[in-house]
Amino acid sequence: MTLKAPTHHISAKPGEFAETVLMPGDPLRAKSIAENYLENVRQINKIRCMYAYTGTYKGKPVSVMAHGIGTPSMTVHAYELFKLYDVQNIIRVGTTGGISPELKIRDVVIAMGACYDTNYINQYNLKGTFSAIPSFSLLRKAVESAESLGIEYKVGNILTTDIFYPEDKNSQLKWKDMGVLSVEMETAALYIVAAAEKKNALSLLTVSDHIITGEKTTAEERQSSFTNMIEVALEML
Repeated sequence: MTLKAPTHHISAKPGEFAETVLMPGDPLRAKSIAENYLENVRQINKIRCMYAYTGTYKGKPVSVMAHGIGTPSMTVHAYELFKLYDVQNIIRVGTTGGISPELKIRDVVIAMGACYDTNYINQYNLKGTFSAIPSFSLLRKAVESAESLGIEYKVGNILTTDIFYPEDKNSQLKWKDMGVLSVEMETAALYIVAAAEKKNALSLLTVSDHIITGEKTTAEERQSSFTNMIEVALEML
């Protein structure tokens, strides 16, 4: 199958995305980032409400686009951005559920690796287990950015799962015994697509709830108040 832009998922024309795209899961968070941080903003996609915008931050071009929930939605959009729009860097700015006692609500996590229970990797027919890791260049920039801004962060391994409501309520907590910090639904898939396409990817995450303590943030807080990870990402440009 020959793919051409625009697609069924992204209506932007070739050249309308910047080389670096910030990707939150929530379309309204994408809108909020564009409106509150970028200048000269124009909307370039609204198909399925996966809002996308391109503008500038301190004079540097950057795009923001929602990726939705889960591996399938993330991989469709990341693949097309890398393959058809010549995007070089995708930085996920999303939420994660804490499973490590070291984490608290609103902590920033830089995903140095992503364990996973998704089957997305199987299509590549690898004779072994693939390690889903980010681009070191982006990881280093994220650490430097956080430190220059005085923002506390944790760097470590996370878990990407296809299951939001596990039947075994303790299944995700078992990962904390291996030092895994938190759980979410997209990062490993993003890292796999980036590796396959020879592009760069990183996940910057904010702890929105904690599976051990039961603490949670509201939908409104997740949409508009998780600013630290966004500022870290933008200062990486």
